Amino acid sequence: MEKLIITAALTGAEVTRAQQPNLPLTPEEIAADAHACYEAGASVVHIHARDLDGNPTQDASVYKEIKDKIAEKCNIIFQPSTGGAVWHTPEQRLQPVDLAPEMATLSCGTCNFGADVFMNSEEYMEKFAKKMLEVGVKPEIEVFERGMIENAKMLVKKGLLKAPLHVDFVLGVPGACPGTPEDLMFMVNQLPSDWTWTVAGIGRAELPLAVMAIILGGHVRVGFEDNVYYEKGRLAKSNAELVERIVRIAKEMGREVATPDEARAILGLK
Repeated sequence: MEKLIITAALTGAEVTRAQQPNLPLTPEEIAADAHACYEAGASVVHIHARDLDGNPTQDASVYKEIKDKIAEKCNIIFQPSTGGAVWHTPEQRLQPVDLAPEMATLSCGTCNFGADVFMNSEEYMEKFAKKMLEVGVKPEIEVFERGMIENAKMLVKKGLLKAPLHVDFVLGVPGACPGTPEDLMFMVNQLPSDWTWTVAGIGRAELPLAVMAIILGGHVRVGFEDNVYYEKGRLAKSNAELVERIVRIAKEMGREVATPDEARAILGLK
């Protein structure tokens, strides 16, 4: 079985300090958190940037500052979001790709997102895929619903994405696919055998789906973007604490954890 890739989703676009006092917001805080997660065993950091007021931003200059500060501390894989916040325009969302990161997310469909709608039309998806192909960025295909897998396959057929793909199942978002074991198994069984996958369980789904991924040979995403608690009634002390738990469980189950360079080899990064 492949070594386990652990992704730390540090900040997100929706979580606030009121919900999680230890949420990293500034480039310095995000870089320090990324380094702590690297030390704990993460090989990828999924990044959402915030502006000076703590609001979500897709400004490439802020992402560049974060990227540079992380690179000064460790060689963890920097993966910016092109999802941004639901109200960002496609042009705003694409800005971090101009930095030519090793990876970036590519959401492959539209879904309800709490009280909002996360819009990803066919036009948007093709535009994002073309840009990543041109710049040489490896997409992480974000799948919130079953049909998004078919959209990703469509982009491969059109020559806009290169197989094998790496998919992130984001399960448990209010309004989208629930985060049950049955849902994860169903999703995994729709993928071509040579595609790799990660699961990001939202809220209470984070830990059980992570354990399933360890068993099934998939990979795991944890962090404050997805879940601010360590256990019921107790906030996590840090993103690194959530990573440390996955490392401990994986070792108990006999699954080795990948270093960033080993993750690069698994994911086919340059």
